[in-house]
Amino acid sequence: MNVLKAAVQGSLGLVGLRLQRRAGQPDPILLWDEDPRFARLYETIRPRTLVDTARCFILYQHLQQSGPLEGDLAEVGVYRGGTARLLAEMAPARVVHLFDTFEGMPETDGRRDLHRQGDFADTSLDAVKAFLAPVSNVRFHPGFFPETAAPVRDARFRFVHCDADIHRSVTDCCEFFHPRLVPGGVMVFDDYGFRSCPGARTAVDEFFRDRPESPVYLPTGQCVVTRHPQ
Repeated sequence: MNVLKAAVQGSLGLVGLRLQRRAGQPDPILLWDEDPRFARLYETIRPRTLVDTARCFILYQHLQQSGPLEGDLAEVGVYRGGTARLLAEMAPARVVHLFDTFEGMPETDGRRDLHRQGDFADTSLDAVKAFLAPVSNVRFHPGFFPETAAPVRDARFRFVHCDADIHRSVTDCCEFFHPRLVPGGVMVFDDYGFRSCPGARTAVDEFFRDRPESPVYLPTGQCVVTRHPQ
């Protein structure tokens, strides 16, 4: 496991809230502490993810928001299956497509990325399948994305979680899923604001520079893009 990313992810999720709690500043409600359904789901996935409570709650809310839309769901960067389980539990009637090598990080670009090939190798396809066995709506696409995306090239998507960390993978995620996202559909980029993943932010900014959607940065470090009507 990349210790740098784990440390950054563990601290950035609530940094905005901590700043707000200074003397004389608002003290926001932590809604995830008041939502029993989310609390139950997060307790299930917590040992299988590096995504902290606040970021998982962002996923949870956008999954609710996109619920009425048509289309499948997808995650690129599954790691040990924690957030994939959240997606599957929140959309039991929809197919959730999971893309990962399930063997660690692919080749990276030293000019853009801090991660190295082989990071996050403490997982396996068999282990993730075992964890996701209680949900029946997941489809596994092991290997190098986007080569593994051929089976869904004609699909439409309402929600995509991109937790791919590196420039090439995030760019590939944008190029493949954005044209297949239904109007109102959502893409959440987990690593956009993390100093350990500079290539992720560059990839998103480059892709959407000349498109109508404007990426929305969140204090959790995530970035959200909502597909404009076509």
